[in-house]
Amino acid sequence: MGKSVPKGVKTKAEILMEENKAFSKDFEKNKEVINSMDLNFSKKIRNLIAGYISRRMGSKD
Repeated sequence: MGKSVPKGVKTKAEILMEENKAFSKDFEKNKEVINSMDLNFSKKIRNLIAGYISRRMGSKD
């Protein structure tokens, strides 16, 4: 069984997805979008958010 994503990360990701429509299935692109938003997330949190958004965008198809 895989690791679950913390609720705080999910909440932040949902807010970012509502505010910015530039996210896609691509993890690397999502990292760049988050970096361009000038948010003070640690590298670990940024990667968790980008990965969660990538999975969510992939499941919407």
